[in-house]
Amino acid sequence: MTIDPIALTQALITCPSVTPADEGALDVLERALTGLGFTCTRLPFGHPPDGPVDNLFATLSGGSGPHFAFAGHSDVVPAGDLAGWSEDPFAAAIRDGFVVGRGAADMKGALAAMIAAAARHLSRGPLVGRLSFIITGDEEGPATFGTAPMLDWMEAQGFVPDLCLVGEPTSQHHLGDMVKIGRRGSFNAWITVNGAQGHVAYPDRADNPITRLVAILSALKARHLDSGNAWFQPSNLEITDVSVGNPATNLIPAQARARINIRFNTEHTGAALGDWIRATVAAHAPSANVDVKISGEAFLTEPGALSALVSAAITDVTGRTPELSTTGGTSDARFIRRLCPVVEFGLPGQSMHKVDEHAAVADIEGLTAIYEALLARALQ
Repeated sequence: MTIDPIALTQALITCPSVTPADEGALDVLERALTGLGFTCTRLPFGHPPDGPVDNLFATLSGGSGPHFAFAGHSDVVPAGDLAGWSEDPFAAAIRDGFVVGRGAADMKGALAAMIAAAARHLSRGPLVGRLSFIITGDEEGPATFGTAPMLDWMEAQGFVPDLCLVGEPTSQHHLGDMVKIGRRGSFNAWITVNGAQGHVAYPDRADNPITRLVAILSALKARHLDSGNAWFQPSNLEITDVSVGNPATNLIPAQARARINIRFNTEHTGAALGDWIRATVAAHAPSANVDVKISGEAFLTEPGALSALVSAAITDVTGRTPELSTTGGTSDARFIRRLCPVVEFGLPGQSMHKVDEHAAVADIEGLTAIYEALLARALQ
């Protein structure tokens, strides 16, 4: 069975799978994988408001040998203002050599390339080892009911991969110029400072929470978190929201709130940062409330066998030697890394999440060839 990665990309884009909706995207993938002989298992998890979310695990065994897994997501972010699109974001039009549509770059093009590469690999002879696909519908959202519980299920079933590649759009300017071997962690904190409401003319009769909150934020921003290290850029703390909601000009409010995000490297842990935030807040406002969410810890897959396999496959097809990097945001690799070595490699991502998101037809074909070369090296 042969699979056209361009046609499969288009079929996936026409499913408006905005998180947590699936809209048939996993059905498209399951049909393709079942046709190749994979055993497919649908794994719905969760409950409203962030779920339920449908997920797909597919696996095919060729007997003894390594277990290699592709991982990715079928969900996409909303299309946004449709007036800005030159094409229907879910029509998957091909224009000037590009597939245009939401998810073309992030990451339905890569999913199609993975499956097309698997079909080509299987057509060349019996499978050695095991090949699996870990596909979630909850990467662009809270990521609560997707890859993380899937990995728990896989572990319980004995499907722990030896190596994994996530097909995120890591290429920067040209296909194959960058592979991600780690990611910074992501930490959010919501700070609520309570005061005492009163008239601005009588500040001695009130307790202004804004004054305390400003002091807290100033202290947090004043700390030099680190200077980075051999693989990671410096950590950064950003204030992402400050709100009071006070419509009156002569009223000291009773409450002030702020939200911060920290993108942190391997010099820190989420727990240690949480302790520091709470201590800083308590020093200025003992009765304040701090809620913390650690979206993922920083991690590094040290350069080794997996990155060498991926780099060699890229060089085979493109002639390029990719840069190994840890830049960018978070991905589901932050969950997978607890089971096995994981790296990320996919299409150029300049248009992801933007109006007129697109992927070059030639790049999808090239990515398919790279993934095929990777499988030839990994499963032998």
